[in-house]
Amino acid sequence: MLAKIDGMAPADRAMAKRIHAVIKASAPELFAKLWYGMPAYARDGAIVCFFQDAGKFKMRYARLGFTDKANLDDGSMWPNAFALMKLTAADGKRIGALVKTAVS
Repeated sequence: MLAKIDGMAPADRAMAKRIHAVIKASAPELFAKLWYGMPAYARDGAIVCFFQDAGKFKMRYARLGFTDKANLDDGSMWPNAFALMKLTAADGKRIGALVKTAVS
C-alpha cells in the first residue's frame, strides 16, 4: 500500500501519507491494505475507510471515504465521504476523530 502512495502525484501523495499517519495513530488496530487500487484500512477483514487520490479518476479533489462498516451513523442521514483539496492541521484532527468514531 505504501508503494501505491509513493506513486501518486505530489499533492495526493502528501495528503495520503498524512492521512495514513493520522489513521494509524487514531486507530492502530486497523490494517492498511489496497482496496480497488486505493489505500484502505480494515478491521477483521472489512474495509472501514479509504483514500482515493484525485488522479485515480482525474478528479479535481481527493476523497476520504467510509464504508458501511464505519460506525458513523447519525440519524437518518450522514456523510460517508469527504472531498480533500489540501489537509490542514484542523482537518487532520477531524479525520482522527472520525476514524476513532468509525471504529468505536
